[in-house]
Amino acid sequence: MTAALDRPPATRYQLRWEIAIVLLLSLGHSAVYAVVSLAAKLTAGPPLSAQAAVLNQSRSPRIYLDLTYQLLGIFFALVPVLLVVYLLSRDRLDPARTLGIDFRRPAGDAGWGIALAAAIGLPGLLLVYAAARLGLNAQIVPAALQAVWWAIPVLILAALQNAILEEVIVVGYLVTRLRELGWRIGYIVAASAVLRGSYHLYQGFGAFVGNAVMGVVFSLFFLRKGRVMPLIVAHTLLDVVAFVGYTLVPDRWLTWL
Repeated sequence: MTAALDRPPATRYQLRWEIAIVLLLSLGHSAVYAVVSLAAKLTAGPPLSAQAAVLNQSRSPRIYLDLTYQLLGIFFALVPVLLVVYLLSRDRLDPARTLGIDFRRPAGDAGWGIALAAAIGLPGLLLVYAAARLGLNAQIVPAALQAVWWAIPVLILAALQNAILEEVIVVGYLVTRLRELGWRIGYIVAASAVLRGSYHLYQGFGAFVGNAVMGVVFSLFFLRKGRVMPLIVAHTLLDVVAFVGYTLVPDRWLTWL
C-alpha cells in the first residue's frame, strides 16, 4: 500500500498543464476578460477617460441578498488558492514554508508589508493621476456599494481576498513552479509582472503599467525573501486604503480619479 501511495514528482509536461489550468481558473481567466473589457471600452465611442471602471459594486438592491452575493464572491474567488495549496502538498512541498504564508515572523512580515505598501502606494497615486490626465485610464471607482452597515467590513474582506488570491498565485505559486521548470529569473519576473498588469487592463493602460511595476517589485521580493505574507500585508493595506478611503472621503476630493 505504501508503494502505491509513493508517486513520482510531476514531469515538466504535467507542470506546464498544471500552471495553465490554475491560471485559467483564476487570474488568467480575469486577464482574458480584462482584455475584452478594454477592447469594448476603446470601441464604445466615448474616450477611455470618459468611461468608468467599477471595482466593487452592489449586485442587488435587496440589502441582505447583496451581502450574500458579496460574501459568496469573496469565498469562491479564494478556491483557486486552496487548489494551489493542495497541488503543492501533493508534491510534498509544505505550502506554508514554500510560499512563506505562515505566522512565524509576524513583526517582520508586518514591517516589510507596511514598507512595501508605502513604496508602491505613493508613486502609484502619482501614476493614476498622470494616466487620468493623459486619458490612458478609465475613471476608476474603487467602491460603489450601497450605504449599508456592512459595506466597510465587506470592502476590507474584498481587499484581503484580492491580496491572498493575487500574491499566492501570481507570485508564490507561479514563481515557484516556473523555477521548477528551470526558467531564468528575468523571464519569471516578467511573466509574473505581465500577468499582474494584464488582469488590470479593464482599468486602462496606466493600470497595466502600474501593476506590472508592482509585479516586478513583489516577485523580486519573493525571490529574495521567500515569503508571500509581507506581500499580502502590503496588498491588503493598499486596497483597504483605496476601497474604504473612496467610500469615506468627500466626493470633491476624488475628482482627480
